[in-house]
Amino acid sequence: MSTPPLPDVPSPEVIEIERALTRITYLSTRARQHDRLMALADVPLDRAAVALLRQVADSEPLRPGELATRLGVEASHVTRTVQQLQKSGYVTRVPDPDDRRAQRIQLTDAGQRAIDRIRDAGARGMQLALAEWSPEELRQLATLFHRMVDDFLSHAVDYEAEQQPVSPAGGA
Repeated sequence: MSTPPLPDVPSPEVIEIERALTRITYLSTRARQHDRLMALADVPLDRAAVALLRQVADSEPLRPGELATRLGVEASHVTRTVQQLQKSGYVTRVPDPDDRRAQRIQLTDAGQRAIDRIRDAGARGMQLALAEWSPEELRQLATLFHRMVDDFLSHAVDYEAEQQPVSPAGGA
């Protein structure tokens, strides 16, 4: 299965969605915004550590390489960030049940409390920003966001699978 070619001209609706996503990404990833969120949550972590902590919180314990893939970063970045989070007491390494030589990264109780505070502070700020939206509008937005993310992830997985070199048949 091959990746379909990109359309010659995106639709006006898709252009507007891309513009809005660019704006929201910029707003949500600004250093000042991150610093404010960390102050409200009383969690002294940099953006990379928060991204990794969120990923660990949203999944079963994962190997560092799997975390790197999910975050779209180099494994060395994950290794350094895991070491930082481990020293801070937010994550721990546990044996991989499928391969005892390997380790997975798991939240500690302190890590769970930290991510809960970060999410609470973020949600309260979002609630304030969206205070004029009706519950139905908020449900629709949440549904569409989840659908979009699922479609993006599905497309990314399909594309990445196609980029993997094919192993020759046979072998030793």
